[in-house]
Amino acid sequence: MGQAKTLTERELKRVLDYIALHRHAARNRAMVLLTYYAGLRVSEVASLKYSDVVAQDYTIKAEFQLAPELVKGGHGRTVFFSEKLRKELDTYVKTLMRHEREHLRLFRTQKREGFTANTLCQHFHWLYRRAGIEGASSHSGRRTFITNLAAKGIGVRVLASLAGHRSIGTTQMYIDVNDDQKRRAVELV
Repeated sequence: MGQAKTLTERELKRVLDYIALHRHAARNRAMVLLTYYAGLRVSEVASLKYSDVVAQDYTIKAEFQLAPELVKGGHGRTVFFSEKLRKELDTYVKTLMRHEREHLRLFRTQKREGFTANTLCQHFHWLYRRAGIEGASSHSGRRTFITNLAAKGIGVRVLASLAGHRSIGTTQMYIDVNDDQKRRAVELV
């Protein structure tokens, strides 16, 4: 199996437009954007608790610690939320009923159970497929996050830290290159 597709802005908009027209739109939008704007793996999204993202004063945290047991490779990391993502998460959290907050998982299935990494992976597969985005998978948001930051000049060591990679070689494999980037690069000579 090849690498996950890196999403264009148009493709992200397409999947978000699809999500907006279907059940659980706020939940699905928040989950997709956590991969796209924070680079989380679906297993990490599935494991999130309300208290991971919401502070005691009911505001969305700017950052939180992802515990080692929840991270591939067993090395915890700090996850940072941009202002844009914090607004998205705030919108989602406000849809939750009081009894749904502060316990269990932040994202739950319609049966009120927390997603597993596998069920969320499948859920993403179907979201992208039904939105008509070929080649996209649960890892597409994460790969796009890393690629977009690299294209904006963020160093590979910072990218590796944000992604939770121990090796910059792993991070480099995530970075997609396109013809537009190559055109701009040769103009710098």
